[in-house]
Amino acid sequence: MYNSWVAAEDAPTTFTQADATSTLVAACSAIGVSDEGATLIRLGENAIFRLADVPIVVRIARSAAVLDDAAKEVAVASWLRDIGISAAEPADRAQPIIVNGRPVTFWRLIDDSGVRPTSADLASLLRQLHEARVPPELKLPPFDIFDRVSGRIANAQVLTPSERAFLTKRLEHLRGRYRSVQFTLPPSALHGDAHQGNLIRRIDGQVLLIDFERFAFGPPESDLAVTATEYLIGWHTDIAYASFCDTYGFDITKWDGFPVIRAINELKMTTWLMQNVAESEQVADEFRTRLASLQDDDAPRHWQPF
Repeated sequence: MYNSWVAAEDAPTTFTQADATSTLVAACSAIGVSDEGATLIRLGENAIFRLADVPIVVRIARSAAVLDDAAKEVAVASWLRDIGISAAEPADRAQPIIVNGRPVTFWRLIDDSGVRPTSADLASLLRQLHEARVPPELKLPPFDIFDRVSGRIANAQVLTPSERAFLTKRLEHLRGRYRSVQFTLPPSALHGDAHQGNLIRRIDGQVLLIDFERFAFGPPESDLAVTATEYLIGWHTDIAYASFCDTYGFDITKWDGFPVIRAINELKMTTWLMQNVAESEQVADEFRTRLASLQDDDAPRHWQPF
């Protein structure tokens, strides 16, 4: 059951660090913990804060439109725990709650070793996930590879009319190409945002899967294509990518549907970053670099990770 504390009918249109911080203060007040000394870990699709006084991580989503996703995250985390897949666990709180029109969830702090998990770690967890039987009561939604892209393009304030028209046309073109893709692997539970940044290595060495907002049911190729896309951009070495493929047992770049999924991923990576251009000049410059690249499929992708 959802818990509404400070609810808003309309979804917020901005999500700056200041917006996230004000929501954090109100959310902490709502559950009776202190926000004093909280640290912003990440500002992306969500804002992630670590509290100083209690071992809790607070996750703040952009708008009430994703409330169902927040509730799903909590349910998925409990399922992963029950089937023995190493993953983040929700804190013992009634959640999600709505604060300032944004869904907020609370998670047990993971003792992060600071040692970056490997591509093989990711492949191992994905293989376990993709092989798991999904109970009907979990009610995972069908995977939508284009989720939120249209809204990002329509609502972006940084686009010129011609840029918006280009991205809209590219989105529709890729929708058409995607409809003809024939998948090879059997459908399964998907992480939906399967990159190494969504892993944490604990002090004891165990690697945990985090961030369950995009969990869904669909083609495993969608999860595997994230690392493959990053590899072709240059974010992984040949050795690291080979280790990923060997551990999972499948190299998606050899599959004839991969070019379509790669192009979709690049569009998603660009429109995701577009949401945060006001945060820094570096983000704005990187967004422009990515946008320019999309206009030439053969151009090298000299992209920087954010």
